[in-house]
Amino acid sequence: MDTLIPSSAELAGDPALVSRAQALRPLVEAASDEIEDGRRLPPALLDKLHEARLFRLLLPRTFDGFETDPITFFHVIETIAQGDASTAWCLSQAGGCAMSAAYLDPTVARKMFGDDPRAVLAWGPGPKVRAIECEGGYRVTGVWAFASGCRHATWLGAACPIWQADGSPRLGPTGRQLERTMLVRASEVEWTDIWNVVGLRGTASDQFALTDHFVPAEHSITREVITREGEGECREVGPLYRMSAMTCYEVGFAGVALGIARASLDSFVDVARNKIPRGKKSPLRDNAVVQTNLALAEVGILSARAFLLQSIADIWKEISAGATLTVDHRIAIRMASTNAIHRAREAVDFAYNAAGATAIFENHPLERRFRDIHTVTQQLQGRLSHFETVGAWMMGADADLTFV
Repeated sequence: MDTLIPSSAELAGDPALVSRAQALRPLVEAASDEIEDGRRLPPALLDKLHEARLFRLLLPRTFDGFETDPITFFHVIETIAQGDASTAWCLSQAGGCAMSAAYLDPTVARKMFGDDPRAVLAWGPGPKVRAIECEGGYRVTGVWAFASGCRHATWLGAACPIWQADGSPRLGPTGRQLERTMLVRASEVEWTDIWNVVGLRGTASDQFALTDHFVPAEHSITREVITREGEGECREVGPLYRMSAMTCYEVGFAGVALGIARASLDSFVDVARNKIPRGKKSPLRDNAVVQTNLALAEVGILSARAFLLQSIADIWKEISAGATLTVDHRIAIRMASTNAIHRAREAVDFAYNAAGATAIFENHPLERRFRDIHTVTQQLQGRLSHFETVGAWMMGADADLTFV
């Protein structure tokens, strides 16, 4: 499909929402040490984030959300990440999760999200979990982890394969076992603190468990625009909900990575202007190799950022005009977002290494950002195997589209 080149205004997103993030960025950065030490977003910062309603970026307007576009979402997340990556990660995760409201019965969604201005949904994977059908819903048992932002969440999502009461798997028309995500109150789970990690410490991506817990059927969703069984459950008609939550995660977490990189290069420039390395007579800024590599790092993140924004904008124009999200669209976003994450990592690696021993101290911004970016690349969204998927798709080979 032919598309018009997006305008600069379209690439910039909603200025009112982006300005909210810009206004909060200094507060986020000021709280970064407390976030690291406590491995949580502190209450005072959470108050400000809720006041600015940044947890509601992708929530339907029907339930008092912004229902903003993915370009604006990217800019907000990138801006917050320049202050603190954990905060931005939590907002990105919560944004994608809030899209669940589009798949719920409106009465249930209003109770969860619309009636609670501080509603936050978080979820994570669980390898050994199950939901057994029963009268009115499901009996759920299992353990889920990597639930980013779960410690300030009001609701949690537990994805489960579905089993019938007789112990046999519930299969769909294509023969695949059905899976649904159960939404439960955060106060109803058993917690385990597992989040002792290298970076993104403030996300508190802990583990939670349920044992034979009843979940009403209306508190379960498919988490897909169209299920693999061909039945759509989405109740919202806006173009945002023709995008999948996965594509929005890709956009948001790429924004986290690029925000880290932007802040790292800015921090490095401050170091390079003033630091005279041991045994040298002039500051780092006068070193030709440093000058060249700084320029290359800048080009790397700016070009990756432009490619990502252009890709999102092109696809968003088509979706807004009524198109359905295709595999080609999903491949394009996956390619651009994974590329952005790894170009960001390269830029941060340059800044950290070129800064020398200055960057190894815990009180230096480059130390934290180095740890954060390397935690981003270890997560699902940063897998290098995504490029294998893209390449296979380009050549018509068998491509695993599970995470596209």
